[in-house]
Amino acid sequence: MSTTTSTVASHTAAAKSVARRRETWASARTYISAAVIVIWCLLPVYWMIVTAFREVGYTYDSAPFFTHVTLDNFKTAFSSEMGNHLDRALLNSLFIAGVTTIVALIFGVFTAYALARLTFRGKYLVLGVILGASMFPGVAIVTPLFQLFGNIGWIGTYQALIIPNISFVLPLTVYTLTSFFREMPWELEEAARIDGCTQGQAFRRIIMPLAAPAVFTTAILAFIAAWNEYLIASILSNDATQTVTVAIARFAGAEPHQEPYTAVMAAGTVVTIPLVILVLIFQRKIVAGLTAGAVK
Repeated sequence: MSTTTSTVASHTAAAKSVARRRETWASARTYISAAVIVIWCLLPVYWMIVTAFREVGYTYDSAPFFTHVTLDNFKTAFSSEMGNHLDRALLNSLFIAGVTTIVALIFGVFTAYALARLTFRGKYLVLGVILGASMFPGVAIVTPLFQLFGNIGWIGTYQALIIPNISFVLPLTVYTLTSFFREMPWELEEAARIDGCTQGQAFRRIIMPLAAPAVFTTAILAFIAAWNEYLIASILSNDATQTVTVAIARFAGAEPHQEPYTAVMAAGTVVTIPLVILVLIFQRKIVAGLTAGAVK
């Protein structure tokens, strides 16, 4: 009996040891994978910042750290004498992306709620059309848009940039929020209506506060998509309405006949860092929206 007990105890200890080693290795693999992903994503951003603070004569210096540090590249990026109107482009992008996000959310929230809650003929066909619209290549509509907006005199106007952006951002907004509203139980609205709330009051007082993380996450994604848009803006904008992506692509450097790599990196840093700070500030709400099922 004692021999059997000791054998069982030794097998149990060996099994626990193997389980602990597997758990330790699994945790190590998780941290290693996370470290590789973080380095892979942040290394280009780090190199962009290093190059942004480097003198033009040392653009191709392979030193991995900050060397020959200067702020002249940022002055060049904002220099109106060279035609680099980055300040005006930042305001244009902020206005265009902000209006696009607000309009897409206003229509997207109500459309997504209706698709998630109502049952009607052709419901899944509508969802399929919305999903297909989000996959439609923008390059296929550049020529028709240019001809249409040229005929009505919209070339170089804000509406010529906002309306196409809405058409690309709205499907993403609807499809993302629909999946979230589907997971919200009907009992919440039924309980509110039993307490005397109308359908609209239940939506405003119960559904929207609970959907705030998902709406916020969708707003961030929509804003970034509109902020980074280049193809439509490069065709339909002019000097007064060009966005940051177009302005950076048309940059001129301090030296003639030389690509302004350092100025472009400086402008990229100026454009990217605010988005990173915005995401870091609201990361809790973004994570809440992701874990709540807002993004599949």
